[in-house]
Amino acid sequence: MALKQDASTPYRVQANPWYVRVNKNLDQDDRSGLDREWLVTNGLGGYASGSLFGATTRCYHGLLVAALHPPVQRTVLVAKVDEVVTLPDGEKLALGVNEYSTGTIAPQGYSYLQSISLDGDIPCFFYTLSETLTLEKRIWMEYGQNTTYVQYILHGAFDEHSEQTGNGAEPFEPASLILDIAPFCLSRDYHATTVGSVNWQFQVENSTNRCRIQAYDGAPAYHIIAAPGATFTSDGFWYWHIWHRRDHERGLPDQEDVYQPGVFRLHLVPGMPATLVLTAENETTCTSLGYGGARHEELATQALLRHRRRIQQLLNVADRSSVALFEQDPMFARLVLAADQFIVARPDYTRPADDQQMLRLAPDRKTIIAGYPWFTDWGRDSMISLPGLLLCTGRYSEARGLLKAFASFVHNGLIPNRFPDDGFDPIYNTADATLWMFRALDYYLTTTGDWSLLKELFSTLCEIIQWHVNGTEYGIQMDPADGLLKAGVPGAQLTWMDAKVGDWVVTPRSGKPVEINALWYYALTAMEGWAVRLSTDAAQYGQLRALVRQHFSSRFWYADGGYLYDVVDVAGVAGQNDTALRPNQLFAASLTRDLLSEQQVESLFQRVTEHLFTPVGLRSLSPTDANYHDHFIGNREQRDAAYHQGAVWPWLIGPYVDVHLQLYNDPAALLPLLEPFVQQLWGTCLGTISELSEPEPPFMNGGCFAQAWSVAEILRCWLFIRTQHNQQG
Repeated sequence: MALKQDASTPYRVQANPWYVRVNKNLDQDDRSGLDREWLVTNGLGGYASGSLFGATTRCYHGLLVAALHPPVQRTVLVAKVDEVVTLPDGEKLALGVNEYSTGTIAPQGYSYLQSISLDGDIPCFFYTLSETLTLEKRIWMEYGQNTTYVQYILHGAFDEHSEQTGNGAEPFEPASLILDIAPFCLSRDYHATTVGSVNWQFQVENSTNRCRIQAYDGAPAYHIIAAPGATFTSDGFWYWHIWHRRDHERGLPDQEDVYQPGVFRLHLVPGMPATLVLTAENETTCTSLGYGGARHEELATQALLRHRRRIQQLLNVADRSSVALFEQDPMFARLVLAADQFIVARPDYTRPADDQQMLRLAPDRKTIIAGYPWFTDWGRDSMISLPGLLLCTGRYSEARGLLKAFASFVHNGLIPNRFPDDGFDPIYNTADATLWMFRALDYYLTTTGDWSLLKELFSTLCEIIQWHVNGTEYGIQMDPADGLLKAGVPGAQLTWMDAKVGDWVVTPRSGKPVEINALWYYALTAMEGWAVRLSTDAAQYGQLRALVRQHFSSRFWYADGGYLYDVVDVAGVAGQNDTALRPNQLFAASLTRDLLSEQQVESLFQRVTEHLFTPVGLRSLSPTDANYHDHFIGNREQRDAAYHQGAVWPWLIGPYVDVHLQLYNDPAALLPLLEPFVQQLWGTCLGTISELSEPEPPFMNGGCFAQAWSVAEILRCWLFIRTQHNQQG
């Protein structure tokens, strides 16, 4: 696979997506490492993330962002750590990076940072300390726990002429150097920022090589633990006015005060790991973990091996051919690992569990985080993403559990649109999430042949269809005249184009949206076939499907434009149609071949290609439209105004590829369309793909730095195209 690299970029990446490595070019002074990020997750909705340089450039960054009520109530507990290395001759090297509201960057530890790599899904940072010494720092999380590991390994050898004591420094252990680690601590919601006070001191319990931290009475307690040879010295002071540059770009509060409870001191010996454990698990779990005792590093090594075994198991499950996946198709292997980051537990808290850990790890209560760092799990995103994230990766039991879990939340014929951060009742303002569930279930059944799940869910599916026919919340109801589904009430955003600022719904799309009705037809078709399979009455579904098919093309085809209206009967006004050229019409061709003629499909595909296609996805609106925004920047109102009015969405490459294959059946021609997404593996957040891009060159990435349906649809297309290409020789 030939990959292009920008010679002007000071961080360069090797061409194997499985082992992403970013190397620094010292000839250039560029701070792009502040604008690029890394991410690790724990399967609970918790995560760790930061900039490549180490500074926190968002309020969402943290080494320990715990999901205290999985997968929500994300709480930033440890924002980061800063390291200072003392060499044998007494020279001190500050490896940390902090940016302040004054514009000052201090210290400037990025000057020692030589490369960053992803070892599987573990970010590794390599610092050059001297001609003979390199410090490696790697970060991972325990699956199913709010626990982060930060491990340091000294590589190389000491200069034989170096002194073991120098310049007034304290005596060194033989052939070792000193590493001082200062944690920056918080205790807040991940959307917020902290304003410190000289009168506010965190509650810190010092136990020699470990500490227990609590920001205030009633705040969650957490622990930072080192090996027995380490020491923790309490001091306790605030770092004022840390600046978050990425939040500043988004018009959000951009300053924060962080608390340093003290400093850990470790002695590093070449080749011997030294691990700091950060955990928000309860006291009993912390005690049972055994960290901080004589077996501390042995236990950390076991944790790393557990993590690596799990990663290998994910690849083995995804690799049905029993071929070394990362050798045969490193892009697919990388996407499999990216997919795993979004699949998290949503335990059933209404039922007591004797073993909380098993509850978290069980496959039958899974959900999908829509995007990191700020989204929770959304119904629409979960259903769109399920085929790519779970079925293309062989995670069938988790797909089954997810479908059952969402079906259990059905209310008046709708699955939830989203689950709030506070963990309370779900919100149901969606016209498409429930219909996407039919497509996800159909993919699941076709892939697995697990018809027992259909039997379990069929009565719920029948109720869903009946609610849509008779009418449910948000004005969602079938029009008996043409069988089409209408939706919309003032002030509600019901489709995936759901930007809203205050009372302003940017793209209300009230009426009969094109993709909603393509999904409605798909659901009716699926129900007809399923009813036949279960030997029950299928007549109603067949009649409704035929009614939709009879009217779809005549109602949606915009002959003068050669494409489909985006919405017909806008706001309930018969014959008032929206001519905006949007990507939503692709679903009328990608989901089924029954609704349009081949000539219509060719025509709309040509219009979409001419107006919407970019190397990184599809624009959400034609540039010729008066409402088109050519940038996705600024404060929330400015960004939401452009969110679906031009911004490019990578996930839409999925239906585009589907229609391309339908028309031309040429998988070889599609591989080059997907290769730009390989660049994204290091373009924004290492190893994953972002939510959206600017609609004009150079198509800078924006939105969430890791988005579920972006990864899911590119993974699905990549696997299908490579399979088809191989089959054709």
